[in-house]
Amino acid sequence: RLLASIDFDEAVLQGVLSFLLFAGALHVDLEDLARQKWIIAILASLSILVSTVLIGLAAWWIFGLLGIPIPLAWTLVFGALISPTDPIAVLGILKRLKAPKALEVKITGESLFNDGVGVVVFLVLVGLASGTEEASASHTALLFTQEVAGGALWGALLGGLAYWMLKQVDDYQVEVLITLALVSGGYALALALHLSGPIAMVVAGLLIGNHGRLFAMSETTRDHLDTFWELVDEILNVLLFLVLGLEVLVLTLAPNYIAAGLLLIPVVLLARFLAVGTPLALVRRRKGLPDYTIRILTWGGLRGGISVALALSLPPGPIREAILVATYVVVVFSILVQGTTVGRLVRRTKANPALS
Repeated sequence: RLLASIDFDEAVLQGVLSFLLFAGALHVDLEDLARQKWIIAILASLSILVSTVLIGLAAWWIFGLLGIPIPLAWTLVFGALISPTDPIAVLGILKRLKAPKALEVKITGESLFNDGVGVVVFLVLVGLASGTEEASASHTALLFTQEVAGGALWGALLGGLAYWMLKQVDDYQVEVLITLALVSGGYALALALHLSGPIAMVVAGLLIGNHGRLFAMSETTRDHLDTFWELVDEILNVLLFLVLGLEVLVLTLAPNYIAAGLLLIPVVLLARFLAVGTPLALVRRRKGLPDYTIRILTWGGLRGGISVALALSLPPGPIREAILVATYVVVVFSILVQGTTVGRLVRRTKANPALS
């Protein structure tokens, strides 16, 4: 009863996510990100769309094979919620991964931005599947542009305003509170304005973590700001994954739902490999990407609490239950298997270049 009373999707999507994305973006070097901008842009947009379609089509066939009647429109929704890598899970692994710098920047940049894009794709597809949004290409493109581009502009505006405020004071307590107000108030306003809150928080975090850190903060403020947001990040991560683990107690664990999730694990990995590998293979030589990049990006593309939160936000009914259990199975595999072995994969690759 206690777990059922927790609105997990509301807590993650309307609260925890904004703080964790901002905290993650604070420590990303903007120059490193700019050097990889085209690759990150492809991974965070085109790859998400390709993966959504591939997983959606395969899920429609698998659910049908197991006697679970789910329309194609809703299996595409499943594709959208399971395609983005979870920045919360990915950034936690990267802290101890010690991957090559260029690879780390790609993984970090993709996880920060594809989350926002994935949420927008999910919202658009849910609107189309439920009939609340107009099913036309122009309307869908307009909605997508409003959410993504509007979110980025809103984040830049918030970041610029916070930067100006930080320059006016030299008191670390006030400056930490400014960043806290930026995240909580800015994210709530983004959602109210129908803009992408996740993308806004990433952009704002990049501005504060780079220009704000260099030109608007003293050394004392930088130390306290980093300590504060690292603590916020650790506490929220622990709470999020604790509740995520306990959510299994309120799932409808029907055998065919679990079977669908198990069959979808290799599908999700294959779709990730194709969606990431195809565009990167085309630019690999021109960009000088190591051969192991695609393999590590595929296995290191972790799914986490955000996918479960999106599944929980679906309208009640048997379709929601089937998608939720399948999502949970994929996420548990991702965290427990991929998350615990990706470090070993990176170390083997670094220790033995012939493996690349």
